[in-house]
Amino acid sequence: MIQVNAMGDACPIPVVKTKNAIKELKGPGVVETLVDNEIAVQNLTKMANQKGYGVKSEKLSPQQFKVTMQIGDAPAQEEDSQEDETCLVTPTGHKKRTVVAITSARMGTGNDELGTALMKSFIFALSQQDELPATLLFYNGGATLTTEGSASLEDLKSLEAQGVEILTCGTCLNYYGLTDKLQVGDVSNMYDIVEKLSGADLIIRP
Repeated sequence: MIQVNAMGDACPIPVVKTKNAIKELKGPGVVETLVDNEIAVQNLTKMANQKGYGVKSEKLSPQQFKVTMQIGDAPAQEEDSQEDETCLVTPTGHKKRTVVAITSARMGTGNDELGTALMKSFIFALSQQDELPATLLFYNGGATLTTEGSASLEDLKSLEAQGVEILTCGTCLNYYGLTDKLQVGDVSNMYDIVEKLSGADLIIRP
C-alpha cells in the first residue's frame, strides 16, 4: 500500500500525486490519498472511475478526507493527457454526447408536489445509468435544483464526480436571487447553453 499526502494541494496536484503513486505500485495494490476538500475527493473519484479502479472515500474530519483506490491486475493507462487532470471541466468516456436540459424544478404538468417528486426521482435514476450524459443544463426554474436547499444535490454531485458536466444559467440564478447559492457545477451563459445544445447527439428534456 502507498499513502499519498495531498493536504493543502490545489487541483490537479492530488490527482497527479496519486497517478504517480499508482505507477510506483507496478501492479495490483492499494493507494490511499489524504486531501482537505470535497472537490479533490470528486476529482480523484472521477479519475478512478475513468481508469476502472475500485474507489471509496471517507471523511476523517471536517478538513480531512481519505480516498482509497484498489488497483487491479491491469496496468494503469499511461496517457498523461490534460483530460485526466482537469478539475471537473471536460466530461470524457461517453459513447454518445447526450445533453439533458432541465428547465423546471418539477417534471411534467399537473400536481406540483408530484412533479417535484418525479424530478428528484428522474435525477436519481439518471445518476444510476450505465451510460451517463455528457452535460446537464439547468435554466429558468431548473436553476433552483443546483442551489442550496435542493433535494437533488447529492445525486448531482455524484454525477459530477463521474465526469458529467453540470452548467446552470447565470442570468437565471440572478433572477431568482440565487447567485451565491450554487452548490454544484458551474455558472454558464446563453452562448454556452446554445453551443452545448447545438453540439449534442441527443437532447433529453424531462
